[in-house]
Amino acid sequence: MTEEIKQNKKEATREKNQQLILAAAEKIFAQLGYDGASMSMIAKEAGVAKANVHYYFTSKEGLYETVLENIVSSWNLGLEEVTVEDDPAVVLYKYIQYKVILSIEKPMQSRLFAIEMIRGAPFLQDYIRKNSRPWFREKYELLQAWMDAGKMDQVDPNHLLFTIWSTTQYYADFETEALLLLNKYEYEESDVKAITQSIAQIILKGVGLSIPK
Repeated sequence: MTEEIKQNKKEATREKNQQLILAAAEKIFAQLGYDGASMSMIAKEAGVAKANVHYYFTSKEGLYETVLENIVSSWNLGLEEVTVEDDPAVVLYKYIQYKVILSIEKPMQSRLFAIEMIRGAPFLQDYIRKNSRPWFREKYELLQAWMDAGKMDQVDPNHLLFTIWSTTQYYADFETEALLLLNKYEYEESDVKAITQSIAQIILKGVGLSIPK
């Protein structure tokens, strides 16, 4: 086995173990909170030795911060590479759809983020200031440019984004309530389309847009 093959194999193993640990940490932190979780619990959930968890993430604090930052980064992807030349109806519909899919497929992420915010964002304040604020300002300016161009009605872009986040992530954060009221055991594939259509109809119509074909 050549040195290059050995290195590639080592990197593949590292990547696999890190992903296992991050997925397990996401679940345990969401269920028990930062204070209730332990590296031993995370190792058990991941199916790896506790020493492996400490090898890749030297502290619980560091692991928690990595999990949270990964969540914020992935949930922002729905509005990337968008310009003022794009159709706001298409962009916003796709963004709502993306957020609904994440809420249903990865509810633990939204819940963990919500817990961090409720606690006052002790681990995410710096990240939000340095990373989320510039992203948020950029999207604000994009929405405002569409409004100034007459492509959509004038509303406060800040609160438009907050409204999209709150309506879509309800289906993750309050999954138990939603399923009980809908008399369902779990979300079905058809729910993604139904939820997306309903939220998009309400929000897009509220800013003078129609559901794109």
